[in-house]
Amino acid sequence: MFKNVTLYRLQPGWAPTIDEMEAALDAARFSPCGATQDKSFGWIEPRGQAHGPLVESVNGQRILRFMIESKAVPGAVVRKKAQEAADHIEATTGRKPGKKETKALREDALLALLPQAFARQSQVWVWIDLENGWLVTDAGSQGKNDEIISALVRAFDGLALALLNTAMTPQTAMTQWLMAESSDEWPQGISVERECELKSHDEEKSVVKFTRHHLLTDEVRKHITEGKLPSRLALSWEGRIGFVMTESMQLKKVSFLEGVFDDRPAGSDEDPFDTDVALSTGELRQMIPALIEALGGELSPDTVTAASQSAAANAAPGSRPVGSGTVTVGKAAVPEAATADDTPPF
Repeated sequence: MFKNVTLYRLQPGWAPTIDEMEAALDAARFSPCGATQDKSFGWIEPRGQAHGPLVESVNGQRILRFMIESKAVPGAVVRKKAQEAADHIEATTGRKPGKKETKALREDALLALLPQAFARQSQVWVWIDLENGWLVTDAGSQGKNDEIISALVRAFDGLALALLNTAMTPQTAMTQWLMAESSDEWPQGISVERECELKSHDEEKSVVKFTRHHLLTDEVRKHITEGKLPSRLALSWEGRIGFVMTESMQLKKVSFLEGVFDDRPAGSDEDPFDTDVALSTGELRQMIPALIEALGGELSPDTVTAASQSAAANAAPGSRPVGSGTVTVGKAAVPEAATADDTPPF
């Protein structure tokens, strides 16, 4: 369904009705940037129908759509306009503007130029699976993920989210799969494909990238034994979904492989939105548990909390304790920033 997948665990007890969700999101509908506004965001209709519902439900899966619009003016243009104003002040008064006045001139220059700037829009899809307790976003960057999660917790009272934690870290699992002597050692249904990025954590921060390259080789194993660990690895599940997993467990370049959408009913009058959502979420609802199992299973919140407390107790003074991936905001919780296609996913 999505081009990217970031998976969050919904904390128990949050189960609003569709009408309750609709009312909450309606207060934050998207409106374009004003003349002197550099950024605007809000909720739009998932089907793209003006004035339609903001929450769609297909086979029990709830789909939302978030719009981000931004306008940017090149810094060099702003500085040039501000300098022209500063030169005018010097020519007419005989004095050069000070630091504070120069800053104000740049702010004025930006406000004057923003109405001429082109707006750029991007969209983020959100999938909520109340039955499995998941919330999935398809944001391609951590910055967009932070914006969408902040918007969600502002909209919904009582919503608490945590990044899903597994017994084995993605990096540990990817290392084991690359060190395997044969594909027989890979988890059932999971296959290593032909793209990988290895990074060292020493002072040199060396990076080695493999593209369209067979990865079960002595060359790859040698890099790993020398200390370069996988930060990204291309995988596939059951020959039906391809993706690149990162060390922070974000799935990128998600694609549904040949045959997955052959189940679309031919000549049906059914809205393709419903069909695509049903097929996409149906496949991901099978793949995600398989991937979690391949990573040793999901850690319970109690286990994560105990590990966090232990890490905090053993941490050196001034160091940052390892947390469960959540921070509290008012009545809700949002994920901490992790290590960092605007086209519709269907």
